Amino acid sequence: MQFSFKPKLFTILKNYTKEKFIADLMAGLIVGIVALPLAIAFGIASGVSPEQGLITAIIGGFIVSFFGGSSVQIGGPTGAFIIVVFGIVANPELGVSGLAMATVIAGIILMLMGFLKLGTIIKFIPYPIIVGFTSGIALTIFSTQINDLLGLSIDNMPGDFISKWKVYFQNIGNINFIAVGLSFLSIFLIIITPKLLKKIPGSLVAILVVTLIAYLLKNHTDITGITTIGDKFPNLTASIKFTGFELPTMEKINQLLPSAFTIAMLGGIESLLSATVADGVTGDNHDSNTELVAQGAANIVVPFFGGIPVTGAIARTMTNINNGGRSPIAGIIHAIVLLLIMLFLVPLAKYIPMACLAGVLVIVSYNMSEWRTFRSLLKNSKSDVAVLLSTFLITIILDLTIAIEIGMLLAMLLFMRRMIEVSNVSVTTDVIDLSNEKEIYQKEEKLELKKGVEVYEIDGPFFFGIASKFDAYMKVIGDKPKVRIIRMRKVPFMDSTGLRNLESLFRLSKAEGIVIVLSGVNERVRQMLKVSGLTEKIGEENICDHISKAVEKGNSYIK
Repeated sequence: MQFSFKPKLFTILKNYTKEKFIADLMAGLIVGIVALPLAIAFGIASGVSPEQGLITAIIGGFIVSFFGGSSVQIGGPTGAFIIVVFGIVANPELGVSGLAMATVIAGIILMLMGFLKLGTIIKFIPYPIIVGFTSGIALTIFSTQINDLLGLSIDNMPGDFISKWKVYFQNIGNINFIAVGLSFLSIFLIIITPKLLKKIPGSLVAILVVTLIAYLLKNHTDITGITTIGDKFPNLTASIKFTGFELPTMEKINQLLPSAFTIAMLGGIESLLSATVADGVTGDNHDSNTELVAQGAANIVVPFFGGIPVTGAIARTMTNINNGGRSPIAGIIHAIVLLLIMLFLVPLAKYIPMACLAGVLVIVSYNMSEWRTFRSLLKNSKSDVAVLLSTFLITIILDLTIAIEIGMLLAMLLFMRRMIEVSNVSVTTDVIDLSNEKEIYQKEEKLELKKGVEVYEIDGPFFFGIASKFDAYMKVIGDKPKVRIIRMRKVPFMDSTGLRNLESLFRLSKAEGIVIVLSGVNERVRQMLKVSGLTEKIGEENICDHISKAVEKGNSYIK
């Protein structure tokens, strides 16, 4: 089955009406306003400028909506990327140019995943791993904001989690209570606004009110110590320019691959989770592979204009849905609104206090933390708890890139373990009762086995895990029949290790004078046997499509 690239925008436009446009227009306006403070905050927290966060939301958001596989997905910078982006930018060997290269590589990986139809596979990553990632990222984001939240004015912050908190405690005496007041006022306004004003985002209200208060305090009183965006970014501009970057060497690509893989996996996971959540609310069905291609395209284009990684944003997507957005037009309008704001209002952003942005990001990290889900998962099985805690701790203590790699490895190991648990091997030496199997052949309900014929049934995929289990089972039985019938009706596929074990069983059986007969082999497994040459060794006549034929063949070898 070939990959089919079908952006939702082109499908929806066939039956688009004026009423739908008005609903999308209102939703796009609101989402654009909601995205403004978040784009600025995510840009600064990631170690780049606020306009780079806006550029990401404008260009990335437009591409995701235009080419994406979801009707309501809103793309842009998100909190999930803050840690990995900050780590790349802070690395003197990589910097901003290294981030651009890593983002482009991540975009290529995402597009390849879409073209290879891997969109559905990402959905099967175990939930404890996803919660471990997001909770770990949330705590790490929170830890990066303490400096501005408390007004500590620490210039050179260490990168790792533990060292950061050591520095905070060493400087706890330098708390600026004006900054603390502005931070907590921001948090209070963000929490209380939705209860009073349903349609106006709390983060916007917080930025407008707290910025006005900070401006009055800074310019009309003797109060000092209020740090604003303008103080940190005096060269703030309101333009989008093609910047580009140098082509990386192979050595640089190898250095950036782990970070690029992390960006790609985080982007893929978050965007598809966002699209899945949106489907549950709207009743729509997104195309996960098309969505991955769109996310990849956004991440390839955005770095050429100075942007940072792009993904689907769950909070902004839900804001879009809650305000009536039902087509990608709303996402495109959101990008246009941000562009207009950037062109005409960005100079005013220099007055926003850093303490206010810290308050915004504290709320973002709290919402990301999923602490209730985290707490409930602690009541699950020991293996789930071990995966949850290990992913969480590795994310905050070591490195998000390492956490992603180990998390993916854990996901694969857990999958294999569960497959082994559901796969089973059983043996029959006398009579096979078909009456309960709904597999009666030529009105036979019971098949009698002659002495010396044994039937081994494999229930589940014959991959390397069950192959070793099957091998161990054969050793435990230890007898030597004259015919071994391997019943494979419940084997949907076989990997190369399973094939090798089957070939090894045939070789050892042949050396002992034991005939191997295969039963219930499906077309997929049969083709693999044929390509490997095992069909010729076993004999086409000894590979049967039904147990009745296999028993008949097996009994014929007993004289």
